[in-house]
Amino acid sequence: MKRLTILILIILLVFMTGCTAPVSQYQSSDGAEFSDALGHSVRITESDRVVAASGSFAQVWLLAGGKLAGTTEDTFRDDFGLSDDVADVGSLHDPSLEAIIALNPQLVILSADISGHTALYDQLTAANITTAYFSVETFEDYLNMLKICADITGRSDLYEQNGLSIQEKIQEIVARTDGKASPKILLLRAGAGKVTARSSGTMAGAMLKDMGCTNIADSEASLLDSLSMEVIIQQDPDFIFVTTMGDSEENAQKALQDTLLSNPAWANLNAVKNHRYITLQKDLFHQKPNNRWDEAYEKLWEILYGEQ
Repeated sequence: MKRLTILILIILLVFMTGCTAPVSQYQSSDGAEFSDALGHSVRITESDRVVAASGSFAQVWLLAGGKLAGTTEDTFRDDFGLSDDVADVGSLHDPSLEAIIALNPQLVILSADISGHTALYDQLTAANITTAYFSVETFEDYLNMLKICADITGRSDLYEQNGLSIQEKIQEIVARTDGKASPKILLLRAGAGKVTARSSGTMAGAMLKDMGCTNIADSEASLLDSLSMEVIIQQDPDFIFVTTMGDSEENAQKALQDTLLSNPAWANLNAVKNHRYITLQKDLFHQKPNNRWDEAYEKLWEILYGEQ
């Protein structure tokens, strides 16, 4: 009788175990604790309702397996597969505090480089809303942000897929530059009514430096203050790269024409004569490429060394 009772208990235990719902492959994260780009100590334990105040940061959060309650209007221009219930919280540079608070978010992801974002800190904190500020200029910055987001969501697999695997590809591309001559380059950024030189401390500049380029603006600081055709002629770069910003490509090109291209000396530059004056595509070299960062490096390889 005792043996029969034990047997019945074992059968019941097996049956109950079989009826239990299978454990999800991806367990919910216990959250994350880190210092953000402004030095704030951030602890996140819940992340079901998140607002990302930029298209780039929204994509990073999605790449880490997160879901969005709201984001800025620039995010909706790209095909990120947003659900219909994601709210619009205003423009990239001036997100609406009221719209954000109305969503009752557990976390708001903001840029440390946009004044309209940093201005929200005190008010969001007073409303007991957790904020996290990020600054992304290089692939390493992106990788760090993705790691933090994946720690929050508990999706280390997506950190490997959208971060570490891309890092390996970039390392392979950069390694191909070993032994190559270092091209001298000028990097410009054009917007409506303004053209500026960009150093290796910028996103596209850092990529060009990784690819073995020597940026003339790094040694000619005067170019960063005001473009000097005299300095450009003296340095005579091998390549001239341009990134454009703003909604109007036409206005950016007009600024280039008025500032530089209309100067008779422009046509005599070696980069221009050798068809090495190149406008870089905006989605890879002005906007953050995120999980396409390796594609941006490959584009630079093709331009700089592909014909050799």
